[in-house]
Amino acid sequence: MRYHNITKDDMLNGDGLRAVLWVSGCSHRCPGCQNPVTWDADGGIPFDEAAKRELFAELAKDYISGVTFSGGDPLYPGNRAAVTGLAREIKEAFPHKTVWLYTGYAWEEIASLPVMDYVDVLVDGEFEEEKKDNLLYWRGSANQRVIDVPATRAAGKVVLKCE
Repeated sequence: MRYHNITKDDMLNGDGLRAVLWVSGCSHRCPGCQNPVTWDADGGIPFDEAAKRELFAELAKDYISGVTFSGGDPLYPGNRAAVTGLAREIKEAFPHKTVWLYTGYAWEEIASLPVMDYVDVLVDGEFEEEKKDNLLYWRGSANQRVIDVPATRAAGKVVLKCE
């Protein structure tokens, strides 16, 4: 897996103060995307042990609520195994921290992926420029959903964290 940045003390990409891992690779290529530089799966730099230590050092801070995987698309096929493994490691090391994941895929397409065992909140759906709304919490366009993954799995239907 490759990545572009680890953002520290982020308040825009999930609930609370978060660390954000911006991965490389996205096949959705949504018009109006805020991060087109992350589309190239060969862009950025390799996510190596040093990057992992940097991310885990952020997560070890008491005031950090959790990690957000964004990009690019963490569920770009070339990222899935690495993101799943990293999310599992984060949940094992920091069981009280939340994992958020942004993807252009719909919940219905990716609900059965192993990574969902470690995700607390999923923001799903492609960004649609004509539905852009800067007043929405944690998403860029009105078609995207902020899904409470454990509640959704328990209910057998999509449960939103916010409207």
